Amino acid sequence: MIATANSWRDALSIYLHRRVIGMLFLGFSAGLPLPLVFSTFNTWLRDVGISRTTIGFLSAVGLAYAFKVLWSPIVDRLEIPFLTRKLGQRRSWMLFAQFMIVVGLTFMAASDPATQLTQVAIAAFLVAFSSATQDIAIDAYRIEAVDADRQGAMAATYIYGYRIAMIVGVAGSLYLADYVSWSFAYLVMAVCMSVGIITTLVITEPKRIISPLTLELERKMARMLHADPNSVSLFTRIEAWFVGAVIGPFAEFFSRNGARAAIILALVSVYLISDYILGIMASPFYIDMGYTKTEIANVAKLFGLAMTLIGAGLGGILAVRFGVMRILLLGAILLAVTNMTYAWLATSTPDLWRLAVVIAADNMSGGVASVAFIAYLSSLTNTAYTATQYALFSSLMKIPGKIAGLFSGLAVDTFGYPTFFLAAAATGIPAILLVIYLVRTEETQSPKEPA
Repeated sequence: MIATANSWRDALSIYLHRRVIGMLFLGFSAGLPLPLVFSTFNTWLRDVGISRTTIGFLSAVGLAYAFKVLWSPIVDRLEIPFLTRKLGQRRSWMLFAQFMIVVGLTFMAASDPATQLTQVAIAAFLVAFSSATQDIAIDAYRIEAVDADRQGAMAATYIYGYRIAMIVGVAGSLYLADYVSWSFAYLVMAVCMSVGIITTLVITEPKRIISPLTLELERKMARMLHADPNSVSLFTRIEAWFVGAVIGPFAEFFSRNGARAAIILALVSVYLISDYILGIMASPFYIDMGYTKTEIANVAKLFGLAMTLIGAGLGGILAVRFGVMRILLLGAILLAVTNMTYAWLATSTPDLWRLAVVIAADNMSGGVASVAFIAYLSSLTNTAYTATQYALFSSLMKIPGKIAGLFSGLAVDTFGYPTFFLAAAATGIPAILLVIYLVRTEETQSPKEPA
């Protein structure tokens, strides 16, 4: 269980912790690459005449975020020669991933999607894969750096930095593309990754606490599979590493949560699905409605950022004051309701005031929901397997939306924007029902603490 603050003053003071403040810059580093392979990338593609159906299928590069759990055990346990010894496990993987993001963005800047679409897609995948790897390391650092009662605040400042980076990656890129070129915009974004690189070099490595219960669980599994890390056989040593790094995180999670584990994983997989489905077509929607790139930058991005930051700050305070589960339910309801406003916008003529209303509602609700969701997921992990278990959760929360998003362009072409947006909002209903179930069961039983 996550403790709640006794007063509003206690809830606000949590933002003064130095590591909570530091998450602002790591959040920026995590958030910058995302729009450059999603919304900004989609706008670029549409701007040069790439079809909506092709844009929808090219969103497959983002599946790297959805399936990052597959290589998260490597980030959790495997050391990078020289770097890990100097920086530690979390910081070394952050730095390596950040360097590869810079490489990928530079290649994108040197390519023209109108004539080199395959080359651009490969470079975009490198950025997405490296960004997903960076996310694994940053998420593990965030969870290990502070106690559970500060996770809501860590999530809020992370989102602050993340959203600021996204506005740089979207609005900043749109401005640069409008007045200079898309290639120049992506080159500038590669330079902006220096924020993450500098932060990684400045922060200190968190201490990892592994409980005796977790160590005993690993030993039992190793004995069952006859895996000995001290064996002279290379195969046996690799098997022992696999038991601890890959099997251990999943066995521990199901052992600790019992029958609730399946319900928790179901919630994780559907909580943000409506936003993921809607998000892929948002930027093409603005273009098709007739808004200019500058108008999109000013209202959908800059004004939207302000609304998200307000929502995130409010979400962090509410989570500390009233508990994560109540705000998790509030966020699920708000996500479904506010996504329906896009259908209303799609039936009207272009109007900046209507766009502002939709953006305000959607982004504020997204800020509240994201803080509660991140804090909830953080509370579910065991520090022995932080990177792997959180990567499992973050992969699960993306897979359904990413897969459905592959057909978003086709759905819009077939049914139109209003029907598409209403269907996207309806996908949020299962999340509401699952949160209600978990809240009710939590009131009748106390879940086990992470080992």
